[in-house]
Amino acid sequence: MQDAASEVQLRDEEGGIRPDFLHAVSAALDAGAAETLRELTLDLHAADLADLISLLRPDQRAPLITMLGRDFDAAALPELDESVRDQVIEELPAEQVAEVIQQLDSDEAVYLIEDLDKQEQSDILAKLPPFERAQLERSLEYPEDSAGRIMQTDLIAVPPFWSVGQTIDYMSEADDLPDRFYEVFVVDPAYHLIGAVPLNRLLRSKRTARIETITEHDIHPIEANADQEEVARQFERYNLTSAPVVDPDRRLVGVITADDVVEVVQEEAEEDILSMGGVGGASISDTVWQTQRHRFIWLLVNLGTALLAVWVISQFEATIQQLVVLAVLMPIVASMGGNAAGQTMTVTVRALATKDLGAANAYRVIGRETVVGLLNGLLFATLLGTIVYLWFGSDELGLVIGAAMIVNFLVAALAGILIPLALNYFGIDPAVASGVFVTTVTDVVGFFAFLGLATLWLI
Repeated sequence: MQDAASEVQLRDEEGGIRPDFLHAVSAALDAGAAETLRELTLDLHAADLADLISLLRPDQRAPLITMLGRDFDAAALPELDESVRDQVIEELPAEQVAEVIQQLDSDEAVYLIEDLDKQEQSDILAKLPPFERAQLERSLEYPEDSAGRIMQTDLIAVPPFWSVGQTIDYMSEADDLPDRFYEVFVVDPAYHLIGAVPLNRLLRSKRTARIETITEHDIHPIEANADQEEVARQFERYNLTSAPVVDPDRRLVGVITADDVVEVVQEEAEEDILSMGGVGGASISDTVWQTQRHRFIWLLVNLGTALLAVWVISQFEATIQQLVVLAVLMPIVASMGGNAAGQTMTVTVRALATKDLGAANAYRVIGRETVVGLLNGLLFATLLGTIVYLWFGSDELGLVIGAAMIVNFLVAALAGILIPLALNYFGIDPAVASGVFVTTVTDVVGFFAFLGLATLWLI
């Protein structure tokens, strides 16, 4: 960087944007100092510029893009978090968004406008050249989170009867080739996919060789309507760098590359983690209202399940009054069962997401978790029973809490795997709903087993 930019470092030792750099950019925006702003941001990588935009105040983001004008790196916008992206796009004029879109690959352009309402999409698309508009409209017709949404429509396809020399000359002279590609696709006159030729094989072949003689037919085309998670699994399973996307008639409609899949993997992993915490779809850049709305619903559900556990406890009120020590020990049983179930549930949900757990091995995994739950229950029953005996001097109380631990660990293991499997079977995302149900089961069973056994043996 130069001048003002050279005085301020971009990132700190931990990789975050430095506060003084953010302050310098913010001050330039507030002062309307376009030249200073250019000096600070002109040499930034698109990803760094996206991080900077995310950290700015909402009212500063669109002005930054406007003040930079043609110096703004359009590749930064697809790097933005969804909530920041939508806020920025909605504040920019349709003409400016259309200019940005024309600088991007088709998949990045789709990402920018896919969540806008129909009218805003139409206003932006109307400003594009007819061919680019038709490409985006076709991509937007595919389901959300499908291969059709993340594919690039810019690709290279040639007929099988061309020679290697013709193909190389075509790539040298054509003006509308994609910026980055790894293979040439081979299609028939109706654009049905025949195969592919990797660039390394193309460049090592003689110019006179026909394309059909060096075509690879053992490729892995992806249906345009396939879920993006399935796309990621195919890339992992077959070690793909890129893959053709076809419609139901096997006509070539696009290509997906490894960098697209990396974003999908990150997005899906983040979604699973947030969903298991009851904050699915949340983002650090959300507003107060958006954050509160995301969290309130699952907190309300948790309140309902907590009331159910309290109701179970209330059924043993007389027992607790006669033996107050039970109130001291109750949380231990429920807490240990909840943690054990959480371990099983986390492994199960992740295995379901990666398709490592299915009908072929479900019974074996259920059996394993049952044995693990029983063994842990026996070990912790012995440990906790001994502690309770030494602490309170009651062998009967030690036996009661030990038996309750065995029951709850066993139930926790079964709930941790069976509930996610059942939800997945009925088409409900187990990452979203499992936690609430599993916690309810372990709390209710833990309290019922402990207090019920205490009522039978001690009272």
